[in-house]
Amino acid sequence: MRFVRLSTLCLLLVLCVPQAEAEYADVVLNRTAEAAGVRPVIYPHWFHRMRFRCKVCHSELGFVMRAGANKIDMAGIMEGKFCGMCHNGEIAWNVEHCDRCHSGLPGLKSGIRGGDSAGGPGYW
Repeated sequence: MRFVRLSTLCLLLVLCVPQAEAEYADVVLNRTAEAAGVRPVIYPHWFHRMRFRCKVCHSELGFVMRAGANKIDMAGIMEGKFCGMCHNGEIAWNVEHCDRCHSGLPGLKSGIRGGDSAGGPGYW
């Protein structure tokens, strides 16, 4: 009888847990990439979000929390701005590995790909 109650309780807990979603998705950056002759950037926001709190990039590093609101360019990255604040060869791999970011198929439009509901106060 105890086993039945425990099993029923576990089943109820599983059914009550909200469905997991890919809240943080990927962000395609193609404002200037293809115009400069390179493939669009696929920024794995979800991957970074697994490792860091939102405030690391959006408060401490200054990224605006809105897709498309940051005018990111390679010159700035190489000067240590934007992604270059961490991707400097010390904290994370450096910008010499172009294909790690510039991996999107030509013609991709900038925006969020995948789940785009972060559950926060804004719209994305």
